[in-house]
Amino acid sequence: MAHIELDLRERRAIEDMLNAKTPVCKIAAALGRHRSTVYREIKRNRFEDRELPYLNGYYGVNAQRTAAARRMRRRKLVRLKDLRKAVITQLKEGWSPEQIAGRLWFEGQPVRVSENGGEKIDHGSGGMILLRPA
Repeated sequence: MAHIELDLRERRAIEDMLNAKTPVCKIAAALGRHRSTVYREIKRNRFEDRELPYLNGYYGVNAQRTAAARRMRRRKLVRLKDLRKAVITQLKEGWSPEQIAGRLWFEGQPVRVSENGGEKIDHGSGGMILLRPA
């Protein structure tokens, strides 16, 4: 089954149901999601302020903003065109993702890719699909 991220509508529904003291299992059922997805969402995107603890809680709009920021940070090969071009070139030349990551480390590049980054290029890169060369 494909991974489908929560959208703003679902996050606002979670916020409303949490404010109404609805159990997480019922929230998950109403959204058509697994309860672990809802638990994880609440844990990862909960707002906390040490100076104003009465504001602590889950806010749908804030959760959407936090998730979007996290999504942008994790996609180096989408954000950094020069890095993406170098990785694609090396993959086409037959380099393995492990070799590419090792070479970047050896050259002391400030930006690194993980060893499995080669397989992840298709995530959000405009539909471009690259498979690891056999």
